[in-house]
Amino acid sequence: MKKKGESRIGLFGEIKHYDSRGKKIGESRPDIFGDYKVYDAKGHKVGESRRGLFGDLKHYDKKGHKIGESRLGLLGDLKHYDEKGHKIGESRRGFFGWKDYEK
Repeated sequence: MKKKGESRIGLFGEIKHYDSRGKKIGESRPDIFGDYKVYDAKGHKVGESRRGLFGDLKHYDKKGHKIGESRLGLLGDLKHYDEKGHKIGESRRGFFGWKDYEK
């Protein structure tokens, strides 16, 4: 799999997303329910991720349409799927955060 980027957890629980060159491309900020509001690099809201019953995250665009989901794998990695259920990549925990790979 090709490395796509990296996500690092910040001091207040926010997750900062970077592309493969290290440029910040967005941020996910937690709310009081454990869900995340997702913002682009300029701070505009582009969607949200909501927790499911089994630790999965369901991802929605800013209009509320489901665009994918992420599920925990057996080894603690995250498997990412598009809105139709096709695997599009995965994230593996690294020392400083998550390393993102595309299929």
